[in-house]
Amino acid sequence: MNFELAHTPVEYIKGVGPKRGELLRKELNIHTLNDLLHHFPFRYVDRTTFHTISQIKSTEIDIQIVGKFKSIQETKTKSGRRILTGVFYDDTGNVEVTWFQGLKLLKDFIKLDTPYILFGKPNYFNGTYSFIHPELEERPGVGQQMTSKLQPVYSTTEKLTSVGLNSKGISKIIQNALELIKGKWQEVLPFDFIEKHQLISREDAFFYIHFPQSEEQLQKARQRLKFEELFFIQISVVWQKMLVSQNNKGFIFKEIHNHLRTFYHQKLPYKLTNAQIRVLREIRADVTSGKQMNRLLQGDVGSGKTLVALQAMLMAVDAGFQACMMAPTEILAQQHYQTIGEMLYGLPVTVKLLTGSTKTAERREIHRMLSDGSLHILIGTHALIEDTVAFKNLGLAVIDEQHRFGVEQRGKLWKKNTNPPHILVMTATPIPRTLAMTLYGDLEVSVIDELPPGRKPVATYHVTEAHRLRLFGFMKSEIAKGRQVYVVYPLIEESEKLDLLALEQGIESLQRAFPLPDYQFSVVHGRMSPEEKAHEMERFVKGISNIMVATTVIEVGVNVPNATVMVIENAERFGLSQLHQLRGRVGRGAEKSYCILVTGNKLSSDAKVRIDTMCRTNDGFEIAEIDLQLRGPGDIMGTRQSGLVNMKIANLATDQLLVQVTRDAALALYKDDPKLTKPEHRPTLLYYQHLYASSASYAKIS
Repeated sequence: MNFELAHTPVEYIKGVGPKRGELLRKELNIHTLNDLLHHFPFRYVDRTTFHTISQIKSTEIDIQIVGKFKSIQETKTKSGRRILTGVFYDDTGNVEVTWFQGLKLLKDFIKLDTPYILFGKPNYFNGTYSFIHPELEERPGVGQQMTSKLQPVYSTTEKLTSVGLNSKGISKIIQNALELIKGKWQEVLPFDFIEKHQLISREDAFFYIHFPQSEEQLQKARQRLKFEELFFIQISVVWQKMLVSQNNKGFIFKEIHNHLRTFYHQKLPYKLTNAQIRVLREIRADVTSGKQMNRLLQGDVGSGKTLVALQAMLMAVDAGFQACMMAPTEILAQQHYQTIGEMLYGLPVTVKLLTGSTKTAERREIHRMLSDGSLHILIGTHALIEDTVAFKNLGLAVIDEQHRFGVEQRGKLWKKNTNPPHILVMTATPIPRTLAMTLYGDLEVSVIDELPPGRKPVATYHVTEAHRLRLFGFMKSEIAKGRQVYVVYPLIEESEKLDLLALEQGIESLQRAFPLPDYQFSVVHGRMSPEEKAHEMERFVKGISNIMVATTVIEVGVNVPNATVMVIENAERFGLSQLHQLRGRVGRGAEKSYCILVTGNKLSSDAKVRIDTMCRTNDGFEIAEIDLQLRGPGDIMGTRQSGLVNMKIANLATDQLLVQVTRDAALALYKDDPKLTKPEHRPTLLYYQHLYASSASYAKIS
């Protein structure tokens, strides 16, 4: 459409006005004509099928009936409320119809023995069907047609409905908006793309998505609008990647042999897997290329990402640079600090930990060592990006569990040196290919798809409350072998609404089954201070306690090879990715390990899929694909470039082929016209700039 018209405030569209316009802004975030046209129907009702009254069998679906009114009357209830009731009939029977609102208009509209189409969801009471507040329209005469055979249904709110903007009201103002810009549409895709991919015009697509006359029209509209949405997302990602590659010169790590070679030959805890070796070669190629590295390292729980990250940091130290590793929680930062410190013991490499709990005197010492270069590797939390933290020469920043950080937080690390340091972001949450291509297309991607030697897949079982005693017996048998057990709860206090076992109640139950002093407990939850958590964790790590009872604060960052059992209570309340992360806390040693999913007897269909998936496979990437289908990209990846996952019509779980097609199209356009200066590409450039006007990092094409 015309870009100036696209910005027309919504209140200026016929049928809206100031009051409705203000509510549309507050309730649905619809500010402009463009926003309104992108408020797509969430479903369509088939108005091509008619039922007779005798065919009514269900109260689950909307149906439409052609019939006439035998009678209509207005009455008062005992409370004084006025209602309108009528008897609607066809050749097979009759039903009662009731309205509570709009009575005057209805009384004027309804005429006895005149054909109407009644549309709504039936109610069933005392052996008879009835309709409350159905839609009603006169049956079209010969040669007439209804406005849309597939009637759109729009999301709305109670406040909007109170001013007449129910689904039908929204449909009407969208119809007015389409009338306003009829014939004024501007194509935004290159015409050769439209022809190559057999796409309909933009104007037709928006009309058909809102008012389709057939399923074929609806599918063509969806294909066109999905292509457009994904194409411009891919342009933003492809161009960003190219800009970073061209404009950000990277520090060249020339000498990367001294500490790295010593570590490799003397300190490696196990022989590297082929996947780890491959990833290290990719990192080495990046840091010696002269371009800034921006690499995403994916690896399933326990695949050895930390060991790869440490060797990458040693490359920086060997080349005369400093390195840092940022983790989302103090527990994880402390775990990395302890693990890396142990692996580097005896090497002349200084490592420090900086978190919100670091004492003032120690913090000052860290700042001093950073500025004079005597501190080689700094591990910490968000504390690393504070303005007071100044490196002498930061060459590499590692970001662990990167999806837990906002874009701005990560961006602050870029400013810790004159040129941005090399960036290695890591995740133990495997990312489906389509999601990686869309959300992380500006990064190079490395995957560790092998487990280190000696690691065995965790056996996963599903049990219900009825098997509680048997479960306790199994836990005792493992503890008798000298092993340790995790028990994880989703809540910390009793919730009547969710009816879950809370942490405190769970501890009481466990202590009855595992009495002191024969069994020792550690307890960790989100309301404890960092010092309390560290103390409890230390008891478990040292083997003083047999059972760790915790909320999901232990999801990442806990490495206790002697722990062989993970019991997840109320497992149906956890997401699939979270269950997989928790399972990764066991199986970290050479002993056979187990994950026990405890649920109630009744499971929703989604919960059943999650539980069955966990019991069937340990493959994190397969689990991630299923999680994407169940939850969608926004929930999985948190705030990573949230505008990119807030898609109006495309779906990364179901439109995987289209993601690849649009990715290829964006790359082809970049190769043909990197700055979109050709006349035929100017509309594409203008629309791109219109889309990303508020995002400085994504609007730099020309």
